[in-house]
Amino acid sequence: MEPLVKSAQHFATQAHTQINHLRKYTKQPYQVHLKRVAQTVSEVTDDPEIIAAAWLHDTVEDTSATFEDIELNFGSRVVQFVFDLTDVSRPSDGSRAQRKGIDREHLSQASPAAKTIKLADLMDNCVDICKHDERFGRVFVMEMQQLLPHLVDGDERLYQRAERLCKKWADKWSIPPYTEISWTDPRNSHATKDLFSTRKLQRVFGEMFCARDIAESLPSYEWDITERELLHHLSSIHMPVIGLRKDGFVNGYVLLDEINSKPACLKRRFMDTQLADIDTPLLSVIAVLVHHQFCFVTSMGQVAGVISRNDIQKPVVRMWLFGIITLIEQYIADQIKLTWPRGDWVKFASPARLNKAKELKEERERRGQQCELLDCVQLSDKALILLENPFHLERFGYSSRREAKQGVKEIESLRNNLAHGQDIVSYDWPQIIRMTTRVNETLSGQ
Repeated sequence: MEPLVKSAQHFATQAHTQINHLRKYTKQPYQVHLKRVAQTVSEVTDDPEIIAAAWLHDTVEDTSATFEDIELNFGSRVVQFVFDLTDVSRPSDGSRAQRKGIDREHLSQASPAAKTIKLADLMDNCVDICKHDERFGRVFVMEMQQLLPHLVDGDERLYQRAERLCKKWADKWSIPPYTEISWTDPRNSHATKDLFSTRKLQRVFGEMFCARDIAESLPSYEWDITERELLHHLSSIHMPVIGLRKDGFVNGYVLLDEINSKPACLKRRFMDTQLADIDTPLLSVIAVLVHHQFCFVTSMGQVAGVISRNDIQKPVVRMWLFGIITLIEQYIADQIKLTWPRGDWVKFASPARLNKAKELKEERERRGQQCELLDCVQLSDKALILLENPFHLERFGYSSRREAKQGVKEIESLRNNLAHGQDIVSYDWPQIIRMTTRVNETLSGQ
């Protein structure tokens, strides 16, 4: 195995393992999928950079790795392939249908090599999804029908295989070619539909907090500044990044880590996907930080500020996230009351947990606080009670009780770390991404 490919395999495996990323239906380690994609790509090319990108194609999309990490470790050609394969749409780009259109257009501009990797990825996902989940499989096949015409520049042999595979499942389920779809995942279409039903809540979670609330000013220097001067300025202002000016405008940047680790200073130009207007909602800022180390903030069309993942630790973001979790808890309680109106939800609570809730209820009432027994049940217990109902388990997109327990555990971990002032980026970043993505889909009416 080529050293570059071996390094990419190790990097991708570590990145996905750190977040315990598993395939949804088989529960296999995610690298099993990556290996299959890389093997399929290696059947049609021996280019180590293309095969390396096949291993890395989901790292920026799904893990804490960024484009900067990929470029630093694997070079400009590999990172371009990974960029081509990563969705670029943001929550602020509109409905799910509009965002999917943006991502298809992005992929249509990709290199033939990137399209070859995408074809291998599509085939592996198609087999996995259609074999285990007919309802979502139907949606996936319709998505695949819409995407394939944008991939004709990929390897001809893989394109023909992907086309045959898509047709096989379309014929099996009597799906006409190029069916128009609503882009709504049938597993999740009503999961939190009424969670953000009022305009007030949409404003609070979708609009009230924005980039200006957490951005820091970006110091900048002339583009031709020397490395020694850069190191001096970066160390004195304690900033991990500075902007670079040309003709009076900031149009690039330098990272402190790369100055220290690379033999030559790497001066970067801004990518469009790194930029956000000062009034961009936090939902979209987080979407930028999924892919990049920094989100550069523009005012009147010029870069003036910067947001890093560490800025997610700031009080305004923590308050915002805690509010989302509180609303989710209230929603769960309301659904329990609707599902078991006579209070027979108690049969799903463990005796020990139920006794603790009763003790808490008695203490609150002793203090003159009127409350129901359900109000005294912990968030994780409420969630698991609700998910005893198969209808709700499916509505929230969980395929099993085990998967649901893990999801509930992650939300509770995030809430506890928020409440106790703990680091939420190092330990809860994947959960923050999943939760804010779900919020965005709800606000977009998906």
